[in-house]
Amino acid sequence: MPSTDTGDTKHRLIEAAGEIFSSKGFKSATVREICRHAKANVAAVHYHFGDKEGLYGTLLVEAFEAGLKRYPPHMGLPADARAEERLHAFVHSFLLRMLGEGPSAWCGKLMARELQEPTQALDQVAERYIRPLTEQLRGIVAELLGEGARADDQRTKLCAMSVAGQCQYAFRSRTVMGRLMPNVRYDEAGIAELARHVADFSISALRNLAQQAE
Repeated sequence: MPSTDTGDTKHRLIEAAGEIFSSKGFKSATVREICRHAKANVAAVHYHFGDKEGLYGTLLVEAFEAGLKRYPPHMGLPADARAEERLHAFVHSFLLRMLGEGPSAWCGKLMARELQEPTQALDQVAERYIRPLTEQLRGIVAELLGEGARADDQRTKLCAMSVAGQCQYAFRSRTVMGRLMPNVRYDEAGIAELARHVADFSISALRNLAQQAE
């Protein structure tokens, strides 16, 4: 049974699990390896989380919560900011959550891995986090597409998917892009530059589509 340091043990398990799950994936990671890194016994996982699935589910929620708290989609913009500014902020926060380094950098990597290799836990986070973010992005895209466009239009949905796809590509292809484009950086300045490009590229495409519709 965990002793008086139960809170510390739980924290160590979460941090260790975050590093291992984000690098190996849910299937390849083992409870024993996580406990070894956390300097905890296997019984602590059962005590705090029930089982491996419970630990992973808790971790995934923590990853989304931490990422959104640190890099909210509005990035501090006022609610009445222009749609162009809000799209840039949304893209910037998306990239920072996936590519940012520093303490608990595993959060973004875990979120990105879950989108690539979904587990049963995805249903919970999709409804709680991904759906609201998707609806927010679609709303911004609809504004940029102009009068008559709605967030639930098929074209709006496809355009929003294209914006999000550029962000996901930056994460998935990070290793190969490091070989093909070694000047691309993933520090804060590099992520900001990438966010500006994705936003400008997307805004230009959306304006062009809006003109075609007119």
